[in-house]
Amino acid sequence: MTLRLILSRHAKSDWDNPLDSDHTRPLSARGLDAAPRIGRWLAETGYLPGQALVSDAMRTRQTWDLIAQELPNAPAAAFDNFLYLAGPDVLMGRLRQASAPCVIVIAHNPGIAEFAHRLLAVPMAHPGFNGFPTCATLVAEFYAPDWAQLEFGTGRGVDFTVPRDLL
Repeated sequence: MTLRLILSRHAKSDWDNPLDSDHTRPLSARGLDAAPRIGRWLAETGYLPGQALVSDAMRTRQTWDLIAQELPNAPAAAFDNFLYLAGPDVLMGRLRQASAPCVIVIAHNPGIAEFAHRLLAVPMAHPGFNGFPTCATLVAEFYAPDWAQLEFGTGRGVDFTVPRDLL
């Protein structure tokens, strides 16, 4: 069975309010513009998630809300505190619990960049892939019977974009 993962880093966050904790930082104006572009790109290319696993931080919640508004039949998100600043092993553990054939995960750097690198057998050639900038989005496919059987290094990169590519 082919499983598809859409892996997105949250959009650009706002650092202007010194009273915001890292967990409660909202998106900046740039982030509010970028996330819908990613949603439109996903819709136009047919990368439609059936399940959304999203860090419970404010910036990841807002990123998902803006992406979801652009998708037909977007699923309700599962907001997960374990995805907040998670490393690759935690991200893998949460993904292995997924059930839909196409899943979107929205989380944070540096964990999401390392996770993307460890998932793929061959890295994406896109210049943004190494750093995984804000709102970077990877689409990868895996040939596995279910998410519980997923292993690092078995993914095939199908697509990768950053908001700047979509201007």
